[in-house]
Amino acid sequence: MTSKCFHCNEVVPRGINLSVEISQIQQPMCCIGCQAVAQTIVDNGLTQYYDVRTEPAQKGQSLVPEQLQKNKLLDEAVLQSEFIYQENDCKEAILTIDGISCAACAWLIEMQLDKLEGLVKINVNATSQRATVKWRDSALKLSEILHAIEHIGYQALPFKANEAELRNKKQSKAFIKRLGISGILMMQIMMIAFGLYFGAFSEMAEHNKVYLRWVSFVLAIPIIFYGAFPFYTGALKAIKARRLSMDVPVSIAIILAFSASAWATITQQGEVYFESVSMFTFLLLIGKFLEFRARSHASQVSANLLKLMPMTATKVILSGGGINKLSQSKEILVAAKQLIQGDHVIVKPGEVVPADGIIISGQSQLNEAMLSGEQLPISKTINDNVFAGTINGDGNITVQVKQATNQSFLSQLIRLSEQAQAHKPKIAKLSDKIAQYFVALILLTSIATAIYWQQHLPEEAFWITLSVLVATCPCALSLATPTALTCATTHLNRAGIMIKSGHVMETMPKINCFAFDKTGTLTTGEFTINKVDLVYSESNYTQEQILAIAAALETYSEHPIAKPFAEYRDYNLTAENVKVHSGQGVTGTLHNIDYAIGKYSWLAKTTSFDQSQAQSFSDASCILVANKQVIAAFYLIDNIRDDAHNTLSQLNKSNKTLLLSGDSQTACDIISQALPINTVLGGLTAQDKMEQIKQAQKQGYKVAMTGDGVNDSPVFGAAHVSIAMGCGADITKSGADVILLNNKMSSIETLIKIAHKTRRIILQNYLWAFGYNAIVLPLAVAGYITPYMAVIGMSASSILVITNSLRLLKK
Repeated sequence: MTSKCFHCNEVVPRGINLSVEISQIQQPMCCIGCQAVAQTIVDNGLTQYYDVRTEPAQKGQSLVPEQLQKNKLLDEAVLQSEFIYQENDCKEAILTIDGISCAACAWLIEMQLDKLEGLVKINVNATSQRATVKWRDSALKLSEILHAIEHIGYQALPFKANEAELRNKKQSKAFIKRLGISGILMMQIMMIAFGLYFGAFSEMAEHNKVYLRWVSFVLAIPIIFYGAFPFYTGALKAIKARRLSMDVPVSIAIILAFSASAWATITQQGEVYFESVSMFTFLLLIGKFLEFRARSHASQVSANLLKLMPMTATKVILSGGGINKLSQSKEILVAAKQLIQGDHVIVKPGEVVPADGIIISGQSQLNEAMLSGEQLPISKTINDNVFAGTINGDGNITVQVKQATNQSFLSQLIRLSEQAQAHKPKIAKLSDKIAQYFVALILLTSIATAIYWQQHLPEEAFWITLSVLVATCPCALSLATPTALTCATTHLNRAGIMIKSGHVMETMPKINCFAFDKTGTLTTGEFTINKVDLVYSESNYTQEQILAIAAALETYSEHPIAKPFAEYRDYNLTAENVKVHSGQGVTGTLHNIDYAIGKYSWLAKTTSFDQSQAQSFSDASCILVANKQVIAAFYLIDNIRDDAHNTLSQLNKSNKTLLLSGDSQTACDIISQALPINTVLGGLTAQDKMEQIKQAQKQGYKVAMTGDGVNDSPVFGAAHVSIAMGCGADITKSGADVILLNNKMSSIETLIKIAHKTRRIILQNYLWAFGYNAIVLPLAVAGYITPYMAVIGMSASSILVITNSLRLLKK
C-alpha cells in the first residue's frame, strides 16, 4: 500500500523510508528535502503550521541550505500571524539577535540592513539583544532580512519569550563554561609561573625551565582559542563590515601577547607571559559575563509580559440564538492565537483573558496589574473592555473578541516598549560615531607607543602597548545610553506608564507647561445621570423612551459622557444615518425622526431656544433634540480624581498649567475652584485647543498635553509630548506618546522624575566613560599602567556604567 508524504502530499516512492516525528507521531516523507523542511518546522516549534494549513506544502528542495529553508518558512502568512504586526503594506516584528556583544554590534547591524530596499526602519537594542524591524512586504521579505543579518555573522529569529529565556540560559551556560575552563587553566599557569619566578633565584636547570614553558604554552591554548573566542568573532564581524568595534583592540592584544610568548617558547629566546595573557583573558570574560547578566536583568520585562499570554481559550460556538442563547451553545478548546475578531470566549474564575474584547455576559473582578501596576481588582460588567493577559477573578464572563492576539493591547505594549528602548537620543548617536573614531585613535596611539618604547625601553615596549590597547577600550561609552533607557522604560512599565515614542525620555525634562483636558482626565470620566428634564412631557415621550433614544445615538460615541447611557440601551431601537461630530455631539434618524444629542452651544446654532430654556439648558451636560425641537436635557455628574489636586500642586511649583476643555466655561470654572490651575479655558473645539498650545509654544513653553477623548487626538500632534489616559478612546491612545495605563494623575510626576533621573544617569555614564579614557590613555602611554590594571580598569568601567543604570529599576 502506497503512502503519501505528510509535508507535500506526494506519493512516497518505493524503497524510501524517511519520516519525521510531528506531534509525537512518525509521519512519512517522500524525500530528503521534505524531511529537512519538516524537521526545521518541528525544531522551531512551528508545528501549528500543519494544523492550520489549507493546502499541502511545496515539495522541499534538498539542495537549499537548511538555514535558508527555515528563513523562507517564516514568510508563510500562517506562521507570521504569531509574531507579525501588519499595517497596510508594512509589516513589523521583534527579532532576537544572537552574537551582539556591545553597542557597536547594534550599530553595525543597523547600518548594514539600512541598505536593503523596502526596509522602512530598524532599531537594534544592544542591551536586550533584540531588534524592531519594519518593512514593506511588497518589496522585501522577512527571510531576506534574516539572511542579511546572518550574512554579517549574527543569528536572528522572531522574538518569543520562552525561546528568548532558553537562549539566555544557553548563553549563560556557555559563559560559565568558558569562565570555568579559563579560570582552572589560568590557576595552573599561575602556579607554573611562580615556579619559574622562584626557580630563577634557585638556579633551576635550563631543561626544567623549557619544560615548564611548554606546559604553560599547552595550558594556554584552550584559554586563547576557546575562552577568548567571542572577542575574535566580534572583531571579525566588524572588520568584515569595514568597521571598528571594541573587540578589535582586545583581540589584537590577546593574539599579540600569546604569539610573542609562543615564539619565545619555541625559539627558547626571550621571556614568556602566558600567565599574564591568561589572567587578562579571564578578567575580560568576567567583565563580559557580568555585563551579560546585567543586560539580561534589564531586558526581562518584555519577555515576562509575553508569558502572560495564555496558550488556550474556551471558544463558544453559538447555537443561532445569539448572546441570549449562550446556555445552548457549544464550548471547544482552541489555541488562543487562533482567535479572530467576533469570536466569543468564556473566561472562568482564575483564568487569563486570551484576547482583547468586550464583556457580553456576566460580571467579575479582573486583576490588571500587568498593565497598570495596580494590584487591586477592578469590577467589570457587560459592555466593559477587557484586555489580553489580565486575570479573571471570581465570576464567569463571556467576552466578544475585538482583535486578534498579535494585535492585542499587550502585544502593542511589548512592541512599542521595544521601540522606545531602541530609540537613540542625539547624544547616543554622537557617542556611537565617537566610539568608532576612538577605536581608530587607540590603534594609532598603540602603534606610536610601540615605536617610541621600542627605541627607549625595548623590554617593556610590548606590555606598555598591550596596556594601551586594553585600558582605553571604549565599551562603557557605548553602554552609557542603551542600558539607562532600557532600565528607565522597564521601571515605567512596572509603574503602569507605557512609553510609545522614543523621544519622550529626551523631551520630558524640557517640558515646562502642562495642558489638561477636563472630562476623563482631571475627572474620573465615570459619569452618572443625575437628572433628566423632559421639556415636552405632554407628548408621547416617556423618560424611559427618552433615555432609550439617547442611548441609541450615544452608542456610536467614544466620549465619556456617552457611557452612562449604555445601561438604558434598547436593542430594538437602531439609529440610521448616524454622524459623530467630534467634541460636539451625535446626529441620527430613528423612525424617520431626525434626532441630535450634544452640547447646548452646538445645538443652539440649529435649534430655537426660548429665553427661559437658554438660561436653564446652558448648564446641562447634553440636550436631546427631535426635528430641531428640544425634548429633554440631561444633567450628569463627574468626580474629580483623588490625586489631581496633589499632582497639579506639584506641577505648579515650576511649570505652567492649562485646562483646555470642550465643556462649558461654567463647568470648567467649578473645576478650577477645586483644583490649582493657572489658566482655565472652556467651550473649546479641537482647533481652539491646538491654537492655545501653539500660542504657548510661541511664548517659549515646551508643552505636554494630557487627554482621553477622541477630540483630543488632533491636539496631541501639536504638543511636544502627548499623554493619554489608559481609560481613553483607542484612537487617542494610538496617537499618544505616553499612555497612563493606571489612570493615575500622579503617574505624570513619576514620569517627570524618571525622565530627569534618566538624563542625569546618562550624563553621569558619559562623564565617567569620557573621564576614564581621558585619564587612562596618557597614563597607559607613559607606562604607568600594567596589563592587569588595564583589564581591571576596562571591565570595572563597563560594569560601573551598567550598575549605575540599574539604579533606575529601584522604586
